[in-house]
Amino acid sequence: MGRYTGPSCKLCRRAREKLLLKGERCFTAKCAIEKRNYPPGIRSLRPPKISEYGRRLREKQKLRFFYGVSEKQMRIYFAIASKKQGVTGYNLLALFERRFDNVLYRASLGKSRKESRQLLKHKHFLLNGKRMDVPSYTCKVGDVISIRPKSLSLFKDTIETLKSAVIPEWLHYDAKAQSLTVQDEPTRMQIDIPVEEHLIVEYYSK
Repeated sequence: MGRYTGPSCKLCRRAREKLLLKGERCFTAKCAIEKRNYPPGIRSLRPPKISEYGRRLREKQKLRFFYGVSEKQMRIYFAIASKKQGVTGYNLLALFERRFDNVLYRASLGKSRKESRQLLKHKHFLLNGKRMDVPSYTCKVGDVISIRPKSLSLFKDTIETLKSAVIPEWLHYDAKAQSLTVQDEPTRMQIDIPVEEHLIVEYYSK
């Protein structure tokens, strides 16, 4: 199954909550959840009862759409998370959080994960001094992310807002060097994704 290319707002309505797929628009009155907080399609007076399998599937799909990954990538991430020490669900979320495109989004260098991926594809960023354009790259502790010198003019306003932006504790922004350092792996308490990860583990463990 390939990457979803349809209307982003339909995904939020299907999940019945904001997936923050359109950046700042999601916090305005234009958000689809604010205007039509019901699933797309024919409306029913009596919503169908969701089975246990349906609950697990919905949580898995929710996580997929949050980070914009395919089903194949989801299975690869789950396989990696299940082999690591610790709680598989927490490991899975930590892997997604350390994706390069998500790190840029968390650092407010992109208004959404989709925009962060686009900026990466246009080769505006450096990883440890070398050009990097792979959104799925898993950032490691100690990795330093910076903006290409030729692209600094494009991010002039963004750099100014970074001084007051709320950046996760596992990331450190050096205003003087204008660089972002991954100083630790995110814990479950530092990940604000509203998913029940144990249901996702149950879905792939069936």
